[in-house]
Amino acid sequence: MEAAHTDEIHLRHVETDVLIPKMMRDKAKELCVEKVEAFSLCCRDQGFLMVLKCREQTAALKECLTIHYRDPLFFEQCKQEYIKEKLEFLRTGVAAKNRKQKLPTSM
Repeated sequence: MEAAHTDEIHLRHVETDVLIPKMMRDKAKELCVEKVEAFSLCCRDQGFLMVLKCREQTAALKECLTIHYRDPLFFEQCKQEYIKEKLEFLRTGVAAKNRKQKLPTSM
């Protein structure tokens, strides 16, 4: 059976409002990796004082993430990736995370 065109796939409310935004957050963290690392390092070094001492890193991380969260093109890219994963799951019965885990770790 030929897979349906990705524009024709009906997405449930939980997919558009929870699962795709979760994918966006994960991908945004990857795109903002330098800011995430700077924030994490500051928090680790400052402990309880992080709220006061890490304001600059917090603001930079929030700005980077927000740029991606509000980008309709980024949402559309994540949506299309989600749909491809969904179609592959419907075709194979294997979730994307399980397909990635089954790769051999050593030769």
